[in-house]
Amino acid sequence: MSVAHHLRAEKDPSYKERNVVSIIGDGSISAGMAYEALNNAGAIGAGAERLIVILNDNEMSIAPPVGAMSNYLTRLMSSRRFLTLRDLAGKLAKRLPSRIERTAKRAEEYARGMITGGTLFEEMGFYYVGPVDGHDMNQLVPILRNLRDAENNGPVLLHVITEKGRGYKPAENSGDKYHAVSKFDVETGKQKKGPSGPPSYTTVFARELLHRADQDDSVVSITAAMPSGTGLTEIAQKHPKRCFDVGIAEQHAVTFAAGLASEGMRPFCAIYSTFLQRAFDQVMHDVALQNLPVRFAVDRAGFVGADGATHAGSFDLNYLCCLPNMTVMAPADEVELLHMTATAWAHDSGPIAMRYPRGSGRGLALPDEGTALEIGKGRIIHDSDGEGVAILTLGPRLYEALEAAKTLTAQGIPVTVADARFAKPLDTDLVEKLAKQHRVFITIEEGAPGGFSSQVVQYLTSSTLLDRLAFRPMAFPDAWLDHNTPEAQYEEAALTAPHIVKTAQDALKVKAAQ
Repeated sequence: MSVAHHLRAEKDPSYKERNVVSIIGDGSISAGMAYEALNNAGAIGAGAERLIVILNDNEMSIAPPVGAMSNYLTRLMSSRRFLTLRDLAGKLAKRLPSRIERTAKRAEEYARGMITGGTLFEEMGFYYVGPVDGHDMNQLVPILRNLRDAENNGPVLLHVITEKGRGYKPAENSGDKYHAVSKFDVETGKQKKGPSGPPSYTTVFARELLHRADQDDSVVSITAAMPSGTGLTEIAQKHPKRCFDVGIAEQHAVTFAAGLASEGMRPFCAIYSTFLQRAFDQVMHDVALQNLPVRFAVDRAGFVGADGATHAGSFDLNYLCCLPNMTVMAPADEVELLHMTATAWAHDSGPIAMRYPRGSGRGLALPDEGTALEIGKGRIIHDSDGEGVAILTLGPRLYEALEAAKTLTAQGIPVTVADARFAKPLDTDLVEKLAKQHRVFITIEEGAPGGFSSQVVQYLTSSTLLDRLAFRPMAFPDAWLDHNTPEAQYEEAALTAPHIVKTAQDALKVKAAQ
């Protein structure tokens, strides 16, 4: 945006360049793209003069920031003399003639370098200001005005220190719990929770992973700034030397896991589906191309309710299934997730991913440990004798399919319901059996068009099986869905039992008309 303003001003002398302000948190500035932007802005010169980056440093994102950048910011924050010297030198320089001002500025920079050793940001071409108290408006507002009005000679980084939850003690004391807030008591700060229910999918995965880590010292877990969100907190406490939080750096997390796998470790890379998208190139080149046994725990697959379109796990089936050597699983319930975690642990012949949703399981009794599944084999859950409808599901929509089967069976329509378990490799024997024995073939998945269903179609078109079928894929709509409850989102996506019933009925009518 800053470059665009500059280019427009060069073209039209009457156009007034404006300041562009970018605000970033101390957790996010460790991300690779932030470094790339700092490097670019500091190097391009013309076009970035009126760029002001405000670094909001509160030592907290969802979890406390980690890594060398976090430590570096902490050292800067503790360097109080630095700001005092800069203020004095800056005020002095503005009162001197231009020639002396330039000399004074060089002297100021030299003095700052002697005291602090310079800053990383200045080495990258930014003029560093700070740290300043972000809660002191008498200090902060004049600084912002000065930066706005100054004749800048390059990009500026303003380092602002704040406290997450400032002014509300419960939030100050528990920044992680107040990152996303449910209803709470204002006096005590206690958040109101719903009635206790089944454990979440994340908890079930973490339980089995901890069990494997206790038994196998080659198990290593990796997260990208989401230790609590991915369930790794307890594992980090019990096995701190084999649990790594790499910060908001998914690309590095994947390549780090690839390096571990190449040396005989069993890495589990636990990342939300929407965030793993950032690391697709690393999944492709550093893992799949080298056929390294990295285990991907793809959390928050499917709709995520109040987190909205930015966090919806809509595309992982598409971008994972297209990669050679990749195995992709999706559990229908928490017991299946337990088995798939065990399957991933035992799978040493290439990369493997399991995608599972946000929220609670179905309340099924869990075995003491998972049992490894046969790779690429699904299962028939409800069988029928007639040539009616075959429903092949991937993931938790299995139970909506079973509800739909009850309705259709009551109408005299034979229905077979199968759980694919694996999107890749596809259970071609199961697909062929369903296609040969039924007139209507429905696939159901919790992902964007072009994922699991395309694997089924790809196989069916290699034979004449598709010619005799009314094939109906059911997936997410080709649209961004707004924030809502997951139930409302699946209703909007037409992936509930009544929608499955209607799809089957309509397909049967078309088939009968033929």
